[in-house]
Amino acid sequence: MSDNVVLITTISLIIIFSPFFAKVLKLPTTPIEIIFGSILGYAGFIHSEHLFEIVAEIGFLYLMFIAGTEINLKNVIKTPASLMKRVLLYLVILYTLSITLSLYLDLGKIFIVLLPLISVGLVASLSKEYGKTPWLALSMTAGGIGEVVSIGLLTLTSAALSTGFGLGLFKTIGALLLFLVFMFLLFRAMELLFWWFPKVSLALMPHKDNKEQDIRLSMGIFFLLVGAMLYLNLELAFGAFLAGIFIPTFFEHKHELPEKLASFGFGFLIPIFFIHIGSTFNLEALAMNGLVSKALMIALAMILMRVLASLVFIKDLGKFDAILMGLSHSMPLTLLIAMATLAYNANSINTLHYYAFILAALFQVISVMVIIKLINNYKENLEKNKVWYNVFM
Repeated sequence: MSDNVVLITTISLIIIFSPFFAKVLKLPTTPIEIIFGSILGYAGFIHSEHLFEIVAEIGFLYLMFIAGTEINLKNVIKTPASLMKRVLLYLVILYTLSITLSLYLDLGKIFIVLLPLISVGLVASLSKEYGKTPWLALSMTAGGIGEVVSIGLLTLTSAALSTGFGLGLFKTIGALLLFLVFMFLLFRAMELLFWWFPKVSLALMPHKDNKEQDIRLSMGIFFLLVGAMLYLNLELAFGAFLAGIFIPTFFEHKHELPEKLASFGFGFLIPIFFIHIGSTFNLEALAMNGLVSKALMIALAMILMRVLASLVFIKDLGKFDAILMGLSHSMPLTLLIAMATLAYNANSINTLHYYAFILAALFQVISVMVIIKLINNYKENLEKNKVWYNVFM
């Protein structure tokens, strides 16, 4: 009982004080929570507890749900064909580089899936600091498509690791395809319903809502799709992600809802997931031979791959903004940790590589945030100097 009291108290203190440390260090709160989880877990203040693990799993699923709320399918469909071609080319280059690097360095097949992962979770946090810039707008569009591909591969990889490449995998693929067809038909049916009867969406989520119907419906959609994934034996994160897409796509009049849902998640459930991830990282592993160098190599490879692939957007954004867009995709913290954990539990990667991926995820967030700030400041100074030059000339 006393151990659980210490656990609850420790988690509470990390949740309360992490934002203050993040503000002082000028870093996102997420890596701070992971670092605290690791340090206090090593010190014995955080231990393995079944309820802690369940809440952490719900936190991860809710994070995928929040990631889905960043994507409006209607806006994605309206993306110009020329830009969509470049987004697809960007992803093709990214996966080609991943395949080439994995095969050349004999890293293993799982690295082909791990290295090009994209998540828009931390891209959204960049918009709070840099505003709605062209490179961030394109980053969200390309990142949304890339995240759908990443989570699709996460689902298939999860099935392959758990059932092997036999009949079980084909059953899983069949179930996934049927589910996607069903979801497509459901999306179309809802689109037609809300087009013919626009008051239905207002009835489900009224503007004046003193019964929190918007939150209730959102949570209902979230748990229904997670339950469907559980029944079909598919990756739960995929269901949570699709549930999130429902919100901005069909309830556009509730502009504040995604932020409302994110505030709840990032204030409670999601930090517990990151603290749990940190507690699973044994600080003694830092003494493992080659761990730090391996983590740095993985982080550098993932960053360079995205920067090189992002050069296809030079005509749309210019040199600096194209690089900034590529860098913004170099922080797939949540998906990278989730996939690494999945691969480790299935014995597809060893302990060294598991810890290396967690460490690489932290290196990426910290270094990329600093690099983006430096490049953005340099770009702004160039623009200011150009303005002054034009004034005096």
